[in-house]
Amino acid sequence: MMDIGAHILIVDDDERIRTLLQKFLMRNGFMATGARDAAHARVLLAGLSFDLIVLDVMMPGEDGLSLCRGIRTSDATPILLLTAKGESGDRIEGLEAGADDYLPKPFEPKELLLRINAILRRMPAPVEDATVPQVLHLGPVRYDIERGELWQGQDPVRLTATEAALMRIFAHQPAEALSRGELVSLLNRDKVGGDPVQERAVDVQITRLRRKIEMNPKQPRYLQTVRGAGYMLAPD
Repeated sequence: MMDIGAHILIVDDDERIRTLLQKFLMRNGFMATGARDAAHARVLLAGLSFDLIVLDVMMPGEDGLSLCRGIRTSDATPILLLTAKGESGDRIEGLEAGADDYLPKPFEPKELLLRINAILRRMPAPVEDATVPQVLHLGPVRYDIERGELWQGQDPVRLTATEAALMRIFAHQPAEALSRGELVSLLNRDKVGGDPVQERAVDVQITRLRRKIEMNPKQPRYLQTVRGAGYMLAPD
């Protein structure tokens, strides 16, 4: 199984910051999924496992502190709070809400990376919980994230090494568009298939993968093309 690195959820209502952080973390070996607000984060947390949450405090609607408290009622995933506030009282409030660390804005990306790595080093090795299935449903097809297996009913769907790698990448960032360049970078970092993967080869692999997961590969419902952004997996 390819090692993509820890999976981080970034919760920030500022799309520019959220996108920049996702790209920065992906360049540094992590998987990164973005949530635009607390409600979106709750949906993602209900269906996927994350190794760490980077959470902005100042968001419209439910703020980061409220979301942090809510997560802590049932989830021990480490949380790093981001906020424009730097007073000690605010830091204490964040830690009391259950955060593991606190980083005031503005910050240097390198400091964020150091803090993330420090938190992850303190975490015990994860224990698999067989009672919580990690499955994405694509119509009659389902993808088992933990096992990296694609099934249609009771029948396994055979995947090539590159197809399996693409499914794993997309499954860790559902409903998030990934550019050809980002896909090439992730595939080549893990030396999928030996020779370097090129952008045109990604298009070919996407076409082949669609034949295995789509009812009508020429009009894809689940592995979508996002104009100007790349490709996106949109599970049920």
